[in-house]
Amino acid sequence: MTVEQNVLQQHSQKHQQTLLNQLREVTGTTDIQLLQQALQVSNGDLAEAVAFLTEKNAKVPQQDEATYYQTSQVANDRYISVGSQADTNVIDLTGDDKDDLQRAIALSLEESNRAFRETGITDEEQAISRVLEASIAENKASLKRTHTEVWSDSPNPHDRKRMDNCPVGLKNVGNTCWFSAVIQSLFNLLEFQRLVLHYSPPARVQDLPRNQKEHRNLPFMQELRNLFSLMVGSKRKYVDPSRAVEILKDAFKSSESQQQDVSEFTHKLLDWLEDAFQMKAEEDREGEKPKNPMVELFYGRFLAVGVLEGKKFENTEMFGQYPLQVNGFKDLHECLEAAMIEGEIESLHSAENSARSGQEHWFTELPPVLTFELSRFEFNQALGRPEKIHNKLEFPSMLYMDRYMDRNRDITRIKREEIRRLKEHLTLLQQRLERYLSYGSGPKRFPLADVLQYAMEFASSKPVCTSPVEDIDTSAPPDGSATAAGPATAPTAAQQQRVPIHKPFTQSRLPPDLPMHPAPRHITEEELRVLEGCLHRWRSEVENDTRDLQGSISRIHRTIEMMYSDKSMMQVPYRLHAVLVHEGQANAGHYWAYIYDPHQRRWMKYNDISVTKSSWEELVRDSFGGYRNASAYCLMYINDKKPFLIEEEFDKETGQMLSGLDKLPPDLKQYVKEDNELFDKEIEEWDALQARKAQQEKLALATPMSIESSPPDNTGQQDPEYMEQPSPTNDSKHLQEDMERAISKAAAEQEERSPEALLNAAIKVEYTRLLRFAQEDTPPEKDYRLQHIIVYFIQNQAPKKILERTLLTQFADRNLAFDERCKSIMNVARAKLDLIKPDEVNMDEYEMWHQDYRNFRETTIFMMIGLELFQKRNYVEALMYLIYSYQYNRELLAKGLYRGHDEELLGYYRRECLLKLNEQAAAMFESGEEPEVTTGLGIMNELVVPCIPLLLVHDAEKDLLAVEDMRNRWCSYLGQEMESNLQEKLTDFLPKLLDCSTEIKSFHDPPKLPTYSTLELCERFNRIMATLSRAPTECR
Repeated sequence: MTVEQNVLQQHSQKHQQTLLNQLREVTGTTDIQLLQQALQVSNGDLAEAVAFLTEKNAKVPQQDEATYYQTSQVANDRYISVGSQADTNVIDLTGDDKDDLQRAIALSLEESNRAFRETGITDEEQAISRVLEASIAENKASLKRTHTEVWSDSPNPHDRKRMDNCPVGLKNVGNTCWFSAVIQSLFNLLEFQRLVLHYSPPARVQDLPRNQKEHRNLPFMQELRNLFSLMVGSKRKYVDPSRAVEILKDAFKSSESQQQDVSEFTHKLLDWLEDAFQMKAEEDREGEKPKNPMVELFYGRFLAVGVLEGKKFENTEMFGQYPLQVNGFKDLHECLEAAMIEGEIESLHSAENSARSGQEHWFTELPPVLTFELSRFEFNQALGRPEKIHNKLEFPSMLYMDRYMDRNRDITRIKREEIRRLKEHLTLLQQRLERYLSYGSGPKRFPLADVLQYAMEFASSKPVCTSPVEDIDTSAPPDGSATAAGPATAPTAAQQQRVPIHKPFTQSRLPPDLPMHPAPRHITEEELRVLEGCLHRWRSEVENDTRDLQGSISRIHRTIEMMYSDKSMMQVPYRLHAVLVHEGQANAGHYWAYIYDPHQRRWMKYNDISVTKSSWEELVRDSFGGYRNASAYCLMYINDKKPFLIEEEFDKETGQMLSGLDKLPPDLKQYVKEDNELFDKEIEEWDALQARKAQQEKLALATPMSIESSPPDNTGQQDPEYMEQPSPTNDSKHLQEDMERAISKAAAEQEERSPEALLNAAIKVEYTRLLRFAQEDTPPEKDYRLQHIIVYFIQNQAPKKILERTLLTQFADRNLAFDERCKSIMNVARAKLDLIKPDEVNMDEYEMWHQDYRNFRETTIFMMIGLELFQKRNYVEALMYLIYSYQYNRELLAKGLYRGHDEELLGYYRRECLLKLNEQAAAMFESGEEPEVTTGLGIMNELVVPCIPLLLVHDAEKDLLAVEDMRNRWCSYLGQEMESNLQEKLTDFLPKLLDCSTEIKSFHDPPKLPTYSTLELCERFNRIMATLSRAPTECR
């Protein structure tokens, strides 16, 4: 067969499959034989085929929605849809007005068919096109984004530098987390990685007709090779996949946007890869049947055996991703059992020619890479929209497929029959146990053993008093006026003769003989003894019966669990390689992947640009479902008996394992080298820029120090900004008073009156005072570090030379020259500063300590203003102060415990501020008013969403829960009725909220801080911290 004939045949088969898919989608009929019959009768005319099926459905009762899947498809269709869910376009054909319905369907099909004839693009390809268009548009829009959004790269290339041989992440270029999750899962299959890296286009490609496939597949394969080569040898922490996505986008034309589905993308990706490798395989093996490595790697075969209306059939089909329903099942084996058996299977094994229909699937050949697509979305007909299934579904790390193999068909049927019998017996036992555990005939039921115990307790209870109301005068007014007359007042004769009649519905008076607690009124000792004996015996019998039933149920469960545990049924092991996770709802969400590293023997989490170490426990939490909005969407298992799938490549000559650039062919090696050189150049330019800035800052700091030797009557020494206040009413006055006090105390204690002796004594006095402050245990509102830099230095164990020079600098302050004694001490201090040699005090270290203290004061001001604004409920302005105070404080604490403030306190208010803003924005969105909605979404996009990565980056439990609460609040709107414009805005916004990586990126610039004197700063800090300390614990 020529290449042209092969292409035409494949096009014809795909066109026929497209017609079948359209017909199935419109009519809701899943019986392939019936669909093919309709196409044959109608000669390929879809309108007539729909009319044929309409009449057929009018005569034949509608099958249940979970109707079995008939597998007699064309051989080219490798994507099997087992028990597919309802679709948005399914139309009920059982109504009376069939003419109108048929006209509407025919019109719809004509429009769809015309589009296919004009463009040659199927509906599935148009869906892919929509998401790729959206992704590229989002990527282009990202170039115009302001710094308030989270998509920009860090300007510092060191933040983007790959550490050692850590895996390389993929940048999310706009709603492409699905692309990253799938590509990373495939890249970490080393055999697949080798196939892609060493792919070369057919040598005769220039002679072949440049059809649509070649225009699409060959450039895409080259970009995929480039992308894989960067993931192998790049020096970058993450790489940009935009060019590969651009190729995908250019293959189709569409303007709609939607978030792409992982399984659909994987289907199409494997299809394109198969086509690309098929071209190469046909060239390499002329005259022989070519082997396609993609087919060999990802595709298997199963045998479908069954009965259709009494007639037996048997077909062999090829499959790629195997779809499994999640709803109604608790683990992967239950899903597989349901997918492998459909319909009334009893007739499959019987010789009777019954009218029942059903089928079984038996795998005849499993692929090395076995992928299960978990169907977690279903269409809600009532709401008219898809919904996500959040049910918990467990899956094992090692899956044995023996029970599903055709060669084990007979033994599996025997075991299934035994399991069915055991489950029937189990159901009976559970029903019997339920009668013991939920006893009674009313709406409230209790365990029978407890009921008997309660009866025993009641029977043995003794009444406390026979008349609890004897001491209560219910007729007395509440103010006690009746008792004021005294109890000695004798009743009249009429009152003595009058017998009170109890009227329960007209009086509030209690019955006179009601006991204080439930107890028998009359019971003899003999009656009590007999009753207690019976109740005790019955309770023991019930407890024994309950234990026996529970033991029997446990033994049956163990028997079922161990049914396939013998060695003969553990010969086909598949190890879990990757789990693709979806977080969110049906309309929007975020994808990431957990991938097992067999060499490090640990799980890794691939979340766009972030690649982190993980664990099986974290995977279970995020993947099983039922816990959050996150759950597994796709499972990738690999044959554990085929190690070549994950084995590293070795040099044939030296036997050394290949790594990095050595794994690449020459063309890709050169490509990666050039990219690494560009990145190295970027780092060099950044380092040079930072060096220039540092030099400029150093010169600016050194300039005031050069004035130290100038005469006292000149401009003098410029102290650091936390000491520098030219007016004596500010910090200098406070500092001056401290120095004067130290000098006066030293003069009183010191016998020698020379300026140098007084200076040394004053320094000792001042240091002793500050040391006492540093060692004092104070409440949070009284922070001595703000009052004096020396306290900060002492608590953080600054070097002695740094402390000495700082104290000398303070005694050298020109503001001390108000009398002769202080002036002489100041001059001595200045002279000592001049005598300090460069090798005695490291000025770089000195400046570093002083810069740290400036940073501490700035952090304090950020924190103080943020907390003040938070208490005033000005959350919009408070957020940036709290965000930056937390970030700067964290940097300080990384150097030492006493370098900053309480991290938990700052973390709490940062988190609460984001939650309050989220609440405000959600309330605005719920109002439905256009200005309010716009303002609310603006708050989320400009303030909340850019800050979410800050909460995620350190995996703090409370921060993660806060993010989950914020996301859940917005996801909850997906199931509610709302205006179409609100639905559109929500759909546009949710991917930004859900699709956040953990990399901290630029957003708002830090607010400009006012200048405070030390006294003002301490007073305001004291006030705000005292307010917090008086707040309840849960509010701090």
